[in-house]
Amino acid sequence: MAVSTTSPVRDRLPLSPTSRTTLNRRPDRGSADRRDLYDVLDEALICHFGVVVDGSPVVLPTAFGYDPDGPDPDGTLYLHGSVASKSLQGEPQRNVCVTFTVLDGLVLARTGFHHSMNYRCAVVMGQTRKVTDPEEKVRALNLVVDHAVPGRAKTLRPHSRKELAATVVLALPLVEASVKARSGDPVDDAADLEAGGWAGVIPLRLGATGFATAADALGQDPPADVRARAAALS
Repeated sequence: MAVSTTSPVRDRLPLSPTSRTTLNRRPDRGSADRRDLYDVLDEALICHFGVVVDGSPVVLPTAFGYDPDGPDPDGTLYLHGSVASKSLQGEPQRNVCVTFTVLDGLVLARTGFHHSMNYRCAVVMGQTRKVTDPEEKVRALNLVVDHAVPGRAKTLRPHSRKELAATVVLALPLVEASVKARSGDPVDDAADLEAGGWAGVIPLRLGATGFATAADALGQDPPADVRARAAALS
């Protein structure tokens, strides 16, 4: 699990879903606690970025970082990619949808209809802005690196001008968001319970199997941040 970057001030700000992020199905599984949003973002390693490109919807998996005390309302989500990417370039302040999912288990019921999954998920919607301030851009890219391996950004050389010029960073406010989760056993119909048969859950978690040193780095020991991250995910 990633190291949380949550702020006590931001923690006290509840989620206030709009009509676009209000849960219509199973609202009892939703949460207005902003800390639950942070928990999903902390644990998810990728998000899915949805945007309309040339009139067609496109959904792409991408790495991300976030700052609960960022410059946007209720904090800032950062997405990055190549300047050649059509999904990241385009008119300013585009409406986008970003989703995050943490899968916790396979829920195996007595009928196919009631099979499900235990999960925690979040949806963030809103208008993006292109990050042009050099200091914010560097900070955003460091947050993306540290989201994968906490503390790694400070161990790396600074971004070069060429690298920064080749990278676009989008910021999205964490103001229009919703969180939903399922946990627990299968929920079977009474008749199926009476008929008997096994039902249960296969718990799941993200796991690391150690680390693999690159061929051109053989003989060098993995740094502390890498060892710590691998251990945390083991």
